[in-house]
Amino acid sequence: MAPVTEKTGAGEKITIPRHVAIIMDGNGRWAKRRGLPRTAGHAVGSENFRKIATYCKNIGMDYLTVYAFSTENWKRPADEVSAIMKLLKKYLDEAVATMERDKIRMKVFGNVKTLPEELRKLVAKTDEISARYEGFQANICLNYGGRDEIITAAKRYAADLLEGRAARELTEEVFSSYLYSAGIPDPELIIRTGGEQRISNFLLWQCAYSELYYTDTFWPDFGPAELDKAIAAYNARDRRFGGVK
Repeated sequence: MAPVTEKTGAGEKITIPRHVAIIMDGNGRWAKRRGLPRTAGHAVGSENFRKIATYCKNIGMDYLTVYAFSTENWKRPADEVSAIMKLLKKYLDEAVATMERDKIRMKVFGNVKTLPEELRKLVAKTDEISARYEGFQANICLNYGGRDEIITAAKRYAADLLEGRAARELTEEVFSSYLYSAGIPDPELIIRTGGEQRISNFLLWQCAYSELYYTDTFWPDFGPAELDKAIAAYNARDRRFGGVK
């Protein structure tokens, strides 16, 4: 599908990226500033994801990928990890209940084998429902790390090569087909909320030519207007992909 455009009030055309990825940072600090436990920030952040995903679908975006829980996040306090897992279960439970009705797709990127069994079953159910529909897709990076994804893809390719199932010439296209994001275009825009300016092991292969946008706004406060600012900034970039215009 070609990029979607919409006219602003001034008549200017704005290109909506096909795929936007977001590092949803700042939940804990948002809560701390309000005298609340960090888990309260994660709860508000979870609801904000639902709002932003709906907005992305409504403006014509094809894919939204969010960083929900990294392979490094297991180092956090046990009570915080437990609270995040409960929130993820709650969200996936609700998603299973509404995906069929709304005909939306959801994909989980990451090593789900080490997740609690109830989460693994919910992930499998969302895969089953998603296979029946086309259109907007939300991708949730859960127990995900960019380096881990690349190593996992390399091992899968090597196994297929030994069994005669893979082409001997390894190209970028072939390798991409072994990633969690197989079949999905790379994100044109990656947004990080919360003020930090680093990629934090997120979509390391896929971000080769992504535009990076950083904002001090904490994720719970990152609403549609903030996303519009990021998309406007993306439209102001000169994307040459190593060439010359």
